[in-house]
Amino acid sequence: MTLIVQKFGGTSVGSVERIQQVAQKVKKFRENGIDLVIVLSAMSGETNRLIGLAKQVSNRPNLRELDMMVSTGEQVTIALLCMALEELGIPAKSYTGAQVRIQTDSAHTKARILSIDEHRIKADLKEGKVVVVAGFQGVNEYGDITTLGRGGSDTTGVALAAALKADECQIYTDVDGVYTTDPRVAPKAKRLDKITFEEMLEMASLGSKVLQIRSVEFAGKYNVPLRVLHSFKEGNGTLITIDEEVSVEQPIISGIAFSRDEAKLTIRGVPDTPGVASNILGPISAANIEVDMIIQNISRDGTTDFTFTVSRSDYQSALDILNETAKKISAREVAGNLDIAKVSIVGVGMRSHAGVASRMFEVLAKEGINILMISTSEIKISVLIQEKYLELAVRSLHTAFELDAPEKTLD
Repeated sequence: MTLIVQKFGGTSVGSVERIQQVAQKVKKFRENGIDLVIVLSAMSGETNRLIGLAKQVSNRPNLRELDMMVSTGEQVTIALLCMALEELGIPAKSYTGAQVRIQTDSAHTKARILSIDEHRIKADLKEGKVVVVAGFQGVNEYGDITTLGRGGSDTTGVALAAALKADECQIYTDVDGVYTTDPRVAPKAKRLDKITFEEMLEMASLGSKVLQIRSVEFAGKYNVPLRVLHSFKEGNGTLITIDEEVSVEQPIISGIAFSRDEAKLTIRGVPDTPGVASNILGPISAANIEVDMIIQNISRDGTTDFTFTVSRSDYQSALDILNETAKKISAREVAGNLDIAKVSIVGVGMRSHAGVASRMFEVLAKEGINILMISTSEIKISVLIQEKYLELAVRSLHTAFELDAPEKTLD
């Protein structure tokens, strides 16, 4: 039989009525003879509510205890969906991440999946049950509950699909697919029928909120067919595939990603000696803070300036660490900036087209937008700009690279 793993996000299970709608959708698949494993997020807003409670008690809550608390949100939705399915005459069984034995490391709130014991799920499927698994969570070697970070339910879904060798992993959300950019910023954005894992990985890492980056990594690594669909609207959604199928009609750029979750840190007057980058970024890395863009200026008078970006949520921690580092290496000063954003153009078509970067810079210059930092890879170019110019930059680039949807004409 065909096996599909379906993941439903927080808005899809945001109320009892919506959970009942999900149950009806599951029933239709079962009536077509398809085996199903369902992965659920907590109800929309529930994780934030729980984190808010923790922050009322402590500004920096113990991460183990935070995981213990926020993991309860998914337990509510998986139990409710199983109840709804049973009411429709469909046998179903729910599992937390710990019960399935989704083994993770011990990085609380940012845990990574190490292995999955799929035996209980396979046994239930063999008995004709729909298996419902809590997304976003697992358990470490000590038996402590861990969570996978924001959007972690996507990763749970794809990881289960890989472990079970499912025919497809379907991500149901509040959008009907992957768009060339956020339609709320660029109204002329259009839905993509297909996008490569490579492009989607870049889009996810650069700020696209449709899929969590680790879910795309999993899908690409294990070649799990991944499809993004709307929870309550019919349609084919967007298929994320390994096939590039580049043709003469392949657009140079597939999409434009952006992120407001950016913070820039600069340490000035650093002694320009071998190992300086390691001395600066080593303590940052040890604190489990991810660094994105990096620039080191040309040495002057034996010193240099070193600039890098982190997510805004890590800004204060990174700033504190950098101030300590500045004292140790006798740097002149440390500065930070939160009023910035990142805009990126992504496309496998860039491999066979020259002049993409210069075109991007030309468009931004025409709009009077100054570029603060630049980062490139084979299929993407990212620039850091002032946040106030973000939407103008996205719309201008979207039009310049011919991504606008054609105007609809009346018959």
